[in-house]
Amino acid sequence: MKNFIIPTSQVEKLARNILARAKNFEVIFPDLSRDGKRYFPDGEIYIRLLKTEKLSGKRVIVLHSGAPKPNEGLVELELILQVLRDNNIKPEVFFTYFPYGMQDKVFERGETNVAENLVEKLINYYKVKKIYIIDPHFWGRKWVKKYPIVNVSVAPILMEKAKNDFGKDILFLSPDIGGERRTGVSGMRKKRVNSYRVEISFTQMNFNHCPVVGIVDDLLETGGTLLKAYKLCKKNGAKQVIALITHGVLPSGIAKIKKKYSKLYLTNTIEQKESNIDLTNLILKTLSES
Repeated sequence: MKNFIIPTSQVEKLARNILARAKNFEVIFPDLSRDGKRYFPDGEIYIRLLKTEKLSGKRVIVLHSGAPKPNEGLVELELILQVLRDNNIKPEVFFTYFPYGMQDKVFERGETNVAENLVEKLINYYKVKKIYIIDPHFWGRKWVKKYPIVNVSVAPILMEKAKNDFGKDILFLSPDIGGERRTGVSGMRKKRVNSYRVEISFTQMNFNHCPVVGIVDDLLETGGTLLKAYKLCKKNGAKQVIALITHGVLPSGIAKIKKKYSKLYLTNTIEQKESNIDLTNLILKTLSES
């Protein structure tokens, strides 16, 4: 049976990679312009999804990244899902990067769990059958078990690439509990104090015997956590420190890390010019085996 992928504009390049490589996946690009214009005069987004008659009874996967424009991207995603709902089509959704993934817990009174609210809406309102997410920040939270979410980890791919380049004698460390839970890589501790501030601590170790230390983390925004990790590693004798990152969220943070670290491995879950690990084959493998 033919599989159909509907990409949002934030994963257009990935979608074209899929189109070029996969014979059993057909990509349907939504019409994102009205009279040649992306937006209405008041800034509202236009979406038209053609060929919906082809999708009835077929497997449909909506492909989306929550960056670089998380808010606009969510509107585009919901408009596509609403068209599918109007046509009684129950899709799957594949997030290369999940938006609002760090707002996954109520830290202070008056907040809400945005991540769970979005997941619940996808499942119960839009009738999404399954959600795939590459390294979601909230993986391991108790509420996740209530929903049909598949965690797609890229840490093994990043670590294997680093070993090919630097040799097998690399000490991999994770800067937080979440990373340790996803990858089994231990080491540093990053405590999230609230929705926007973290604190990092480190068990003292001597890295003089380690030629390379690799910091494995799920996302890179401002670069603050990775810069602290770098300083701690160098202070403890690390000769080279490399970064293995799934999601490169902010170009400014990426630039900071590239200046300090010996090497940055970065996937293309978010389209950034510094991305050097292509996940097209991983996406296709995950969908083909599900």
